[in-house]
Amino acid sequence: MKSIRTTAAAAVMALTTTGVLSATGALAETKPAEVISTYADIALAGYEDSLATAKVLDTAIDKLIAAPSQETLEAARQAWFAARVPYQQTEVYRFGNAIVDDWEGRVNAWPLDEGLIDYVDASSYGTQSDENELYTANIIANTSLTINGETVDVTEITPDLLQNTLQEAGDVEANVATGYHAIEFLLWGQDLNGTDAGAGARPATDFDPANCTGGHCDRRVQFLSSASKLLVADLEEMVGNWTEGGAAREALVANGEAGALRTILTGMGSLSYGELAGERMKLGLLLHDPEEEHDCFSDNTHNSHYYDALGIRNIYHARYTRVDGSVVEGPSIAALVREADASVADELSGKLEATHAAFTELKTRGDESEAYDQMIGEGNEEGNAVVQAAIDALVDQTRSIERAVAALNLEALEVEGSDSLDNPGAVFE
Repeated sequence: MKSIRTTAAAAVMALTTTGVLSATGALAETKPAEVISTYADIALAGYEDSLATAKVLDTAIDKLIAAPSQETLEAARQAWFAARVPYQQTEVYRFGNAIVDDWEGRVNAWPLDEGLIDYVDASSYGTQSDENELYTANIIANTSLTINGETVDVTEITPDLLQNTLQEAGDVEANVATGYHAIEFLLWGQDLNGTDAGAGARPATDFDPANCTGGHCDRRVQFLSSASKLLVADLEEMVGNWTEGGAAREALVANGEAGALRTILTGMGSLSYGELAGERMKLGLLLHDPEEEHDCFSDNTHNSHYYDALGIRNIYHARYTRVDGSVVEGPSIAALVREADASVADELSGKLEATHAAFTELKTRGDESEAYDQMIGEGNEEGNAVVQAAIDALVDQTRSIERAVAALNLEALEVEGSDSLDNPGAVFE
């Protein structure tokens, strides 16, 4: 963990049950309770959109299973891409909100040892791991597994089996059997292109028991269908947590106004610094490793990172554009900071815009010229520079989040750290 320490704000500023006192002592217009409520409303909208797009994905998967073809497989892939857009914008709700962070591994755990799930290319993937006895267990090809010395029956692949037996089997985090990335692997297969162009290229016949490639097509269909249905159920749970009276909303309010504002800023800082800038970006850039990308099977990482960064900006300004184009907005952290210290507000808004510009460049490059795994490849000076600029912008905005915490006179944050940022030498040990 990296401690972000704040000093007392120069201006006297106190949170009250009715609002914020500015440096002049006048009652500010923005009420913390309304800021907190808007934050929760945006969470609900984001998870509702995530659920709606996951249902579209589930329908597309059902169509693939019913009539396997290149067309139905491509339709399912496009639905997966669309489902990532709203979900990635919700990741800013992690870290500060324990209910979200405890749940998140069920839907977005990464990285994963895909050999747990299905066949892999041994020449690139290897055949064993000192850290994971299930590295090449291949659930789809087997009806029983040995987990921690016990034989487990996996004859029928169900949502319950995936979630309660196989997810993090053997207490290994890389044993991912649920969520977006398990589905991604099943839809694309391994990306065997390294830092050359191209994503995974699983054939549609892998899902066709009548014309099966890859073996065990009936079980692959079971796994894909179960993972998809489970994703929908998990998102339904999180939508419920953010409705009026839901557990996540109630837990946020129970923190008190200062605690809830701190929660919001913790999510912004942790996603900016340790999670996105560090673990998801700088680590892969240091290693020039195409396996160190978030959506590694589909080559969607540039979009995944873009929408993570956009989610941080959304929360600060309390404005989220829904999948249908409607907007959820209201009183914001930005307004509170402006009323406390306009210079800090200008600084942080400017840093967020600089980050948005850097990630827009990264996204445009990913859409138009080269995938993210190519950008981080060794010797790609221009691509490396685009990624590094986005990392630098995230680190820079985190420093301004620190200043916003001080301006609001909140308790110091503990944000997620990363060796890739804090101790790069350890990455190579």
